[in-house]
Amino acid sequence: MSNLYDNDGNRKYLTVQERTDFLDAARGMSQEVYTFCAVLAYSGARLSEVLSLTHEQIDLNARLVIIECLKKRRPNVYRAVPIPQELAVGLEDVHGVTAAKRDPGRSRERLWNCCRTTAWHRVKHCMDKANIEGTQASPKGLRHSFAIAALQSGVPINFVRKWLGHARLSTTEVYANAVGDEEQTIASRLWGTF
Repeated sequence: MSNLYDNDGNRKYLTVQERTDFLDAARGMSQEVYTFCAVLAYSGARLSEVLSLTHEQIDLNARLVIIECLKKRRPNVYRAVPIPQELAVGLEDVHGVTAAKRDPGRSRERLWNCCRTTAWHRVKHCMDKANIEGTQASPKGLRHSFAIAALQSGVPINFVRKWLGHARLSTTEVYANAVGDEEQTIASRLWGTF
């Protein structure tokens, strides 16, 4: 991604309010749809990476999702991304992670048994319910939003790079070029010094 706009000048990421509206809309769906959407929003993972998550890859004690980096040129490259307590509890309640991890037959089962197209349509349906339209109304928009929100919250860029699974820091640095309301928030810190 070379910048945060598409070729027509539309932003590729969700604002904080859009992300909140998306999660609110997802809460109105089935619990499985909500947990899927929440993991997308809170982890910054790619759609296919979240779809491939197994019970084994949820660490409830450390509150981490262990994501296999699917864009790497070799298998078995993982990254650990912290998730909030509320999401960890939701994953346990909805997917029975602890019980599944004790069962060798279930521990490697995927949490969500749907194809990529179905998952994409579920995300798009939640975006529609939240009245979010445009380039940013996509799983990729959630990933971009996660990166921008993390950097604006003061998370060091090396953590954001690790959580997103970027090989190069320069890929992550693109997200430091915040725009719109996010840029206004950053600029307001400067204005407060006058």
